[in-house]
Amino acid sequence: MEIKQMSLGSQGLVVPAIGLGCMGMTGFEEGNMYGPADEQEAIATIHRSLESGGNFLDTADLYGPLKNEQLIAKAIKGQRDQYILATKFGWEIDDANKITWAINGKKEYVKKSLERSLKHLHTDYIDLYYLHRLDKNTPIEETVEAMSELVKEGKVGYIGLSEVSSETIKRAHAVHPLTAVQSEYSLFERTVEERGVLATLKELGIGFVAYSPLGRGFLSGQIKSVDDLPENDFRRAIPRFQGEMFAKNIALVKAIEAMAEAKHVSSSQLALAWIISKGILPIPGTKRRKYLEQNLAASTIELTKADILQLESIVPLGTDTGAPYDEFSMGLID
Repeated sequence: MEIKQMSLGSQGLVVPAIGLGCMGMTGFEEGNMYGPADEQEAIATIHRSLESGGNFLDTADLYGPLKNEQLIAKAIKGQRDQYILATKFGWEIDDANKITWAINGKKEYVKKSLERSLKHLHTDYIDLYYLHRLDKNTPIEETVEAMSELVKEGKVGYIGLSEVSSETIKRAHAVHPLTAVQSEYSLFERTVEERGVLATLKELGIGFVAYSPLGRGFLSGQIKSVDDLPENDFRRAIPRFQGEMFAKNIALVKAIEAMAEAKHVSSSQLALAWIISKGILPIPGTKRRKYLEQNLAASTIELTKADILQLESIVPLGTDTGAPYDEFSMGLID
């Protein structure tokens, strides 16, 4: 399979048109967010991704915490230079490797986090380093200045932010050019469009990376009832998967599935192809080779203007599909 390449932002980073979100490959302290983890299958999925031309991996120190980076280190051993690694920092992890649930963007913490990630990933550089969430108690200029120093030291190639407003992006970009901003984005979640964030990125030449591009699994068509989610799956607690909102979303998915069927593709592939058609990099998360191959194939689907209009008429901009997080997590979005 030949995966198209794309420039992510205007600072020189070239990536495949679809990445691999690795979060679900390991559990968290509280259990796994997306059901049980299988290390062998996860590593095989990372290897298959590289074989297929999908060498962009997205992780964070938060995932595990730290276990996800350690898993990736195992998977890429001896082939580090063939992968593009993106990781994130900001959720504070203490010296006992426990999450404090505070956000820390202070200069000394930026450097501490980077050294820890380098150690766990068994590498001496990170290709793309993101601030995971804005520290509302630290000026963004301080955080980005520290990230800029890491670029000058050769420990980081490019920098980015996650879930930030246009104002924060402009302030950060003035300190050091941003290569990418990552936020949730899918047919079910287009807040960044409504808030003008995508327009700001276009104006400044910054790339956009879409996490949860399948609406946290909804757009895969695999979820027909809440009982399809594992018992300790965090999605059971979020508004998008509850009550009347769940029923409304299932109806939307059925309409998307009908369109996908007519095009002889899956609903996941259609949803991913829609994102790619906008020049956006989706990073669907999977821990199984089967789904990885389906996702990668989405990068070869060409959508016409009519296809895009049809999809966007099923889920028009502004459609309420339910909040993607609980109240605490929503409050951490800039």
